[in-house]
Formats: sequence, structure tokens, C-alpha cells
Amino acid sequence: MTETAIPTVADIQLIKRILPHRYPFLLVDKVRDIVPMKSAVGIKNVTFNEPQFTGHFPDMPIFPGVQIIEAMAQTAAVMVGVSMDLADKNMLVYFMGVESCKFRRKVGPGDQMVMTVTTKRGGGKVWKFSARAEVEGELAAEAEFTAMMDFPKG
Repeated sequence: MTETAIPTVADIQLIKRILPHRYPFLLVDKVRDIVPMKSAVGIKNVTFNEPQFTGHFPDMPIFPGVQIIEAMAQTAAVMVGVSMDLADKNMLVYFMGVESCKFRRKVGPGDQMVMTVTTKRGGGKVWKFSARAEVEGELAAEAEFTAMMDFPKG
């Protein structure tokens, strides 16, 4: 019996097999550079046709800060899901807290957010991560967050 290698990249198809989120709340397009249980880099291509831009703000579309945090959290959840082979296993993730959050740069249509997440504590149900989102190498946001992973039974 051969052991399957853990992928270092998750495309949108694998992401959808791990996360329960769907449009318009699936906020990560690709996760790369996955180091199992430790870190990953998420990619979010921000486009003008996303629904939040009809109201935030019509004359100056800005990607909402809470959605930047959510995109970073989804990146972390994909990293955990890939690391623990949780594709197609109905994992749910719940925010427990957000700390040390700072927004440094506006993010808008045409930007590509590159989100780096690092595990600070994990392995059980409660995980803590540090994360940063950059656009063109410039820091857009940073935060630490805690999440509960609801792993499937069996």
C-alpha cells in the first residue's frame, strides 16, 4: 500500500471539497505553498462583479475588511483540510475570536490578495492563526484569529 502525498496546492475544485462556502461567500480562489499543519498562501482575485461592490461603495468599490479576514480564515481552513485529508468530509469551521487586526491598504477590483497564514496553535478542535494579506507586496491587513474546527466523526 502506498501513502498518498499531501498536496502543496489546492485549486478551486479541492477548495470546494473542503470548505462548505459557496458563491458569494467563497473568498479564496487558490491555496499554494501548503506546509501541512503549519502554513499556506491563499490567493483571492478581486473582481468588480462581486455583489459587495454594489453597496460598498457604489462610486468607490472597496473590498470589506471583514471579508478580508474571512478570506484569510478560509485559507487557514483549507490548509488544515488538506493537511488532515478532510476533502468530502463535511468539515465546518467557526470563528471564536479575532485579535490584533489592522487594515493598512484599500483592496478593490483588479487587486490580487495574497494571504499568508501561519498556525500558532492547533492539532485539536481549537486552532489559532496569524495572517497577513498583501496586494502587490504591500500589506493590506493583518490579524490573529481563533477558530473551532468541527471535524467529521468516523
